[in-house]
Order: sequence, then C-alpha cells, then structure tokens
Amino acid sequence: MDFGITGKRALVLASSRGLGLGIATALAQEGANVLLCGRSGEKLAENCARINALGKGKADWVWSDLAEDDAVTALVKAVEEKFGGVDILVNNTGGPTPGTTEDMTPEKLDSFFQTMVLRVITLTNAVLPNMKAQGWGRILTVASSGVIEPIPNLALSNTLRGALVGWNKTLATEVAAHGITANMILPGRIHTDRIDELDGANAKRQGKSLEEVRTASIASIPAKRLGTVEEFGAVGAFLCSGPAAYVTGSTIRVDGGAAKSI
Repeated sequence: MDFGITGKRALVLASSRGLGLGIATALAQEGANVLLCGRSGEKLAENCARINALGKGKADWVWSDLAEDDAVTALVKAVEEKFGGVDILVNNTGGPTPGTTEDMTPEKLDSFFQTMVLRVITLTNAVLPNMKAQGWGRILTVASSGVIEPIPNLALSNTLRGALVGWNKTLATEVAAHGITANMILPGRIHTDRIDELDGANAKRQGKSLEEVRTASIASIPAKRLGTVEEFGAVGAFLCSGPAAYVTGSTIRVDGGAAKSI
C-alpha cells in the first residue's frame, strides 16, 4: 500500500526516543520528511543520522522543551525554516510522575497540564491555518490506554490525557470538511524506557521484584507479550496517511487486546 505521504512534512513531538521516535521513523520510511524534537540533542542527532541513512524521507531535529513558555513559537519557527510548514503533526508528550489522586497537588496539576495539554492544543491551533489553506492535514495525538481504563497509580496521566480525548473529538468534527483528520493513538504495554520505569515504580510500591511485576503484566495481555515500538509506529504512520482520510475522531488502541472494554 502506498501511504501517499512522500514529501509530506511532519513535526513529531518528544521523538528523541520511544513512541515518538517509532512514529517518526515509520513516517520517514514512507517518504515523509520528519522534524524530530526533544531535550536530548545527542540522541536526536543520532536518530536523524540513522533515519537519513535509510535513504527515504529526510530527517532533521530541533531542541525543544514543552515546559518553556516559548516552546510552541520556537517549534513553529523551526519547522517553517527547515521544511516550510507542517502537513502532519504528531502530538506526543512525556508521561507525568506516578501517584494516586491524593498525590495530585495543585502545583503538579498545573505543571503537567502546561506540557501535556495546553502546549498540545496551542501548537495544533498554530499549524491548523496552513492545513486548512491547502485542504490536507493529519493530526495524531499519542495518549494512553488509561483514557479507556484508568491505570492504577497513574492518576495524573489518567486525568490529563483524558482531557485530550474530548478535545480531539471536538477538533475532528470542526476540521473534517477541510481534508484534515484528527485521531488519537493509545499505546498499551509497548516496550519502551517509560514502561521499564513504571514497572520499576510498581515493583517498589508492591514490594515485588521487577521480574514478578513484568510477568504478571504480560500474563494479563491476550497477546502474551509486550508490543514493539515498530508495531506502534506503523499504526501511527497509517493514521497519518492518505488512505486513512476517512478515519477521524477515533481513538485507536495498540495494546495486544489488553483493554477489556468494548
């Protein structure tokens, strides 16, 4: 299948590693030009070199920290200078600290709301006018399976990422007539550094070994394994493709069947 995105310009947030990098790599393999961003210049440069060595879509990078007040302005300026605009926006942010609802202090809520919700919405609004003008655009927001079934000890993530579900559905209905899609992709247990960190935190909280926690987690997944970043990235790239033009306002799970709800 031809994804129809050769030469399209993609901005992928938090793409120095993990899920963001997986989507960026998959987009480049389909011929898109991708701008990676994050807080590790060394990792970003290494990943761009690796993607460019594949000889398909071009990759470039820019340092970015969504906690900075001028992050959105800087990102829009960078992608304009390097690629001339954005056709595909992949909203991806790091996850907040684990904890219960009682751990959700006003300070934590405000801090993570800024980076996980406010910056995402503001950046999307900044690139929408050009997408509307050209009659084509793809907006993909990475969230978590916790928006379907809240994950224990991840109260902040469940709360803030849940807010993006209502926003995405509203956005999708507003921009569909302009040839723009807006979807959410929900990772389950995809093997990344973040999963290792969360399993480590759960092991400490439960007084168990990391291996015990990991084994129990895998046993609860119908596929009986963790997903790979490559599998996740492939689904993300399809949702940003030309053939996916009639898929919008959706929340797509990539979880090996783990979510029990319909």
